[in-house]
Amino acid sequence: MTTPLGTLHILLVDDNANMRAITTAMLRSLGVGRISEADDGSRAAQILHESQIDIAIVDFKMLPVDGIAFTRLVRDEANSPNPYLPIIMMTGHSDQSRVVEARDAGVNEFVAKPVQINALIKRIEAIILKPRPFVRSETFFGPDRRRTVVLEYAGPFRRSTDPRAA
Repeated sequence: MTTPLGTLHILLVDDNANMRAITTAMLRSLGVGRISEADDGSRAAQILHESQIDIAIVDFKMLPVDGIAFTRLVRDEANSPNPYLPIIMMTGHSDQSRVVEARDAGVNEFVAKPVQINALIKRIEAIILKPRPFVRSETFFGPDRRRTVVLEYAGPFRRSTDPRAA
C-alpha cells in the first residue's frame, strides 16, 4: 500500500545510532518511502550532493559538523545542491535560545526530543501543506521567520508576497 508520504526521500542526521533507529522506525510507520542516514552534518552534506533529498531532519548537537552548521551550509554555500531544502531541527535541548538559533540559521521546523510521532508528522505536514516563502536579506536566507501576516505592519517589506513589494 502506498501512502502520501511514500514518494518522500528523507535525510536523517543524528550522531546517536539509537535515535536514528527510533526516528527511522517512526518515519517508516508513517509510510515514508526512502530514508538516508548520516551521523554528522559533514556526511549529510555529501549525501545531498549524491541524492535528491526532499526533507532533512537533523540533530542540533553533533561533531564535527552540527545541525546549525549543516543548515548554514545548505542555505548559504554557493555549491549547495538545494538551498531551499526543508529542514526540521530536533534536539533534546529545546530552550528558547536554541529555537531562536535554529530559526535564525534557516530551519523550517523544530521538534524536541524525545520525538513523538505526532509531533514529527505535524512538522512534516507543515512543510508540505503550509510551506513558508523564503526570504533573502543581507544577513539571512531561509524560510520566513514570521508565521503570520500582520496587515497593519508598516516596516520594510521583504516577502515577495508583501502588498508593497517591488
